[in-house]
Amino acid sequence: MMLHIQSVQSFAFPTHVHHFPHERQRRTRTRQNLVDSTFKRQQTASLLRSFAFPKPTESNIKAQTKSDSSTKEEQQNTTQQASFFGFPNEVASPLALVLLSQFILFIGVGAVIPSIPLYGKVLGLSNKLNGIVISAPAVASLLASKMAGEFADQARKPAMLIGMAVIIASDIGTALANSLFTLTLARLGLGLGRIVSESGERGLLADLAKSAPELRGRALAAQQAVMALGIAVGAPAGGLVVEQYGPRASFLCVSAAACVAFVLYQCLPETVVAVARVEHTHHNTSTQEDKWTILLQENKWKGLALCQIGASSGFAAKIASIPILAADALPGGAIGAGALLSAAGLVGLIGAPIGGWLTDQTSAKSTAILSGVVSATGLLLIPFALQSSSNSMLLLSFGDPDASSISMLGQDMSSSAAAFTIVVLLWSIGAAAQGPALTAFAQELAPAGIEATAMALPRACGDGTYIVAPFLLGFVSDLKSSVAGTDCAAAGVMGLLGVLALVLLGGNDERDDKQASNE
Repeated sequence: MMLHIQSVQSFAFPTHVHHFPHERQRRTRTRQNLVDSTFKRQQTASLLRSFAFPKPTESNIKAQTKSDSSTKEEQQNTTQQASFFGFPNEVASPLALVLLSQFILFIGVGAVIPSIPLYGKVLGLSNKLNGIVISAPAVASLLASKMAGEFADQARKPAMLIGMAVIIASDIGTALANSLFTLTLARLGLGLGRIVSESGERGLLADLAKSAPELRGRALAAQQAVMALGIAVGAPAGGLVVEQYGPRASFLCVSAAACVAFVLYQCLPETVVAVARVEHTHHNTSTQEDKWTILLQENKWKGLALCQIGASSGFAAKIASIPILAADALPGGAIGAGALLSAAGLVGLIGAPIGGWLTDQTSAKSTAILSGVVSATGLLLIPFALQSSSNSMLLLSFGDPDASSISMLGQDMSSSAAAFTIVVLLWSIGAAAQGPALTAFAQELAPAGIEATAMALPRACGDGTYIVAPFLLGFVSDLKSSVAGTDCAAAGVMGLLGVLALVLLGGNDERDDKQASNE
């Protein structure tokens, strides 16, 4: 019985599975079929990918490269066609608006120029008191330049608008002034408004120049040329206004021009990024220390400041010395002097583009040095041009010792008068070329975050020179009263010393530094 049960269990629940030969063959064929089908699917997928994404051949690579390059050229051509005189679109629009605004504003400024010395006489002021009134804007600009720069570094547009509003109010106050106190107060307000507005403008142009640094000189030259053209247009118009309505009316004209500029400034974008701006680590070491003191610890800023003082000495001679010499030397007296100053302003339309072009092609520092030598040479030659006819003939007769006069600008002048005119125009061309170069050099040196404050430093040096230089030039003229033009020669010496300071302290050019770092 027990044996029977075990037999049944072993039959019902076998402990060993017996695989027959045909079963093993079937399973082997099944596995092989699965492998074959998987391989075929992989081949099919690979074939489809080769059709969809063919392997790049050398000819295909060349064709694709040519297509990409042509596309880039088309995009560049489109960008250049849409740009303004080579400036990128994001720079061209605000730059054109600034130039238009300043052209209109300086038409008004030109209208005021003939009225400034006359207005004091209308109020019965002496020459000394009139000199105080004339120098009042420069005093206010000097005292407020650092504050204005720091304010403009917070935001460009508010500084431009607030400064222009103060200019409008000050010129209206000048037109309505009836005493020395009210007139001086109005002129001090003009200097304050001018420095605040100009600080914003300089900061805005510095921001725009960062987008196209290779065109920095061209932009600054365009600004200077526009201002000179505005003055050239406004000065004759101002003379007509003064003749018809009196000197007070000309200040109302500049107020109207400033109102137009104020409206146009409203359309400008704000170029200061509304985030914490990164400053030079050198300038973060002591936030309480005066920023100008920190800047002047660098030799480049020392050289720039001294060069600006030398350049401003020449402009001081233009205001204080050249008109007097021209009235004595040129036919027509005061009329001839006025014509020479107008011509000097117009040739600035030649010098400014030259300076801007040289700045872009070479460097700001080298252009400032070259143009500074030219302008200083013009001032140094003034006493030689005026000294005697024989010396003047060396400049103009070209070997004709019998010449005694020369025709210039439709007037018969003595040879000394013609030589004087030429050297003054030579100074004007050099000075106009040096202006954009010095401003461009200041933009290159200005640390990020304090551009307006930094660029106000050379401007303050210029304002201080305008205050002091006329007295120093007058002192030199009195010492050598027998030789006409020594005061202009002294201004030329100051210009050469400024150029020498820039050469010795200015360091390497920015482009030389970049080339050295790349190497």
